[in-house]
Amino acid sequence: MAEMTMRDALNQALHQEMERDERVIVVGEDVAGGSGGSSGNEEAAGGIFGVTKGLKTRFGGNRVIDTPISESAIVGLANGAALAGMRPVAELMFADFVGVSLDQIFNQMAKFRYMFGGKAKTPVVLRMSMGAGMNAAAQHSQTIYPMLSAIPGLKVAIPSTPADAKGMLATAIRDDDPVIFFEHKALYARKGEVPEGEYLVPFGEAALLREGSDVTVVAIARMVPFAMKAVDKLAGEGITCDLIDMRTTSPIDEETILESLSQTGRLVVVDESNPICSIASEIAGLAASKGFHDLRAPVQKITAPHTPVPFARELERLYVPSPNDIEAAIRAVLKEV
Repeated sequence: MAEMTMRDALNQALHQEMERDERVIVVGEDVAGGSGGSSGNEEAAGGIFGVTKGLKTRFGGNRVIDTPISESAIVGLANGAALAGMRPVAELMFADFVGVSLDQIFNQMAKFRYMFGGKAKTPVVLRMSMGAGMNAAAQHSQTIYPMLSAIPGLKVAIPSTPADAKGMLATAIRDDDPVIFFEHKALYARKGEVPEGEYLVPFGEAALLREGSDVTVVAIARMVPFAMKAVDKLAGEGITCDLIDMRTTSPIDEETILESLSQTGRLVVVDESNPICSIASEIAGLAASKGFHDLRAPVQKITAPHTPVPFARELERLYVPSPNDIEAAIRAVLKEV
């Protein structure tokens, strides 16, 4: 297997899926290079994060389409194209701007199949970057996956590794239902081994990255490598943990979480989003409602505080849950009687 960044793994998935199916199109701000054509360049960087680099050169301007700076137009275009038989991959540059297009997402995209009695498909993939840790301030750093996970009719995918990024994006593109695909900005440069050729990761199946008997640790996106650092450090002291990467928050793999909890009796959930109505709260509720008799200690939730993301680097470091915070939570839950 080749080693590559998450950015390159996503790019490879887009190339392979567009090669495989001519109905796949890519739309969004600067996905084809923005003003590249007028400046004499056929293609610029390929989006602000470089994920769509090379697509226009390979597949042309009819399939890789720059749009105006209008999230509502981007999502509306993708909805219409999907209903007309295309398989659009639409990019919102930052997840924070999803509110501008929220009606098209939760009142249209998510409900077409239901409202039309199953006769309509909306195979839209809506890619968006998210997350703090890049000093991008309050309007470009939020993790809003809990908000969109709460909408019936949407699937929500959140990879944490390059391999999962490739496999989950391919799965999303082939899905007949709309998929919201979150990419953490701080993970674009993360490297890892990625399978060559066709590779699919099924939705609703969490990944068990570490195995242990003392604590179940559930994490999402950038919190996965943070949790891995904490878990690996504690393993040196004889404290072993199951580490579960959720991968999708709609659907949620309840079976894997509950099976692990039945063995450990203790649960720590790490979630970069704000604490109220968070995925951490959802998993804690799952443990309370379906795993209560297995619990030997209260569930520990590790989240960002209920505030906007600060701009100052020092404050942002305090805002984002750290490996030390996760380690402390694991130690705390082990002390509970």
